[in-house]
Amino acid sequence: MALPGKQLRPGTSAPVRTLEPLLGPPVAVPDPERLIHLQFRRFAGCPVCHLHLRSVVRRHEEIEAAGIREVVVFHSPAEELHPHLDGLPFPVVADPGKRLYTAFGVESSPRALLDPRAWGSVVRAVVTGIREVLRGRARPPVLRPEGGRFGLPGDFLIGTDGRIVAAKYGEHLDDQWSVDELLTRAAAAGLTPTTA
Repeated sequence: MALPGKQLRPGTSAPVRTLEPLLGPPVAVPDPERLIHLQFRRFAGCPVCHLHLRSVVRRHEEIEAAGIREVVVFHSPAEELHPHLDGLPFPVVADPGKRLYTAFGVESSPRALLDPRAWGSVVRAVVTGIREVLRGRARPPVLRPEGGRFGLPGDFLIGTDGRIVAAKYGEHLDDQWSVDELLTRAAAAGLTPTTA
């Protein structure tokens, strides 16, 4: 089921001015000194999202050194997200009503899970997730996540002027920018650490 928002293209203004994370102060959009990488993930404890975010956490210092501020949005309520925040060094926003998803045109679709390109990631993420839960390093996802299991990812790089620099709308649940892709897009935007 697609959400009614339309997809945003580079050059359009970001449709938000402030984001309210679960922890920490509000995040102003735009950030006058850094690019904002606004990631739309799925639900709290999503194994594929968790695996992806761990890759971002491992390289977070490198991302910040490139003049980028990470902000992650989930369509789960705050009470479902709080147990999954440990170790995340960036703001996390709860959007159970999917207002931000709609504003940015990020969809939900059965193809999130049914696309064969995602199946290898699902298996790898579930195996890793089970291992982490058994070791007490992670919490399992809720059985019936608010907003469903069919969310598609979205990535947006927002410039210091509030305009979308680059956007990616995922075609399946593991179709998002890698850290290398993010850094390449930021470099193409022309913001370097010396100007940040």
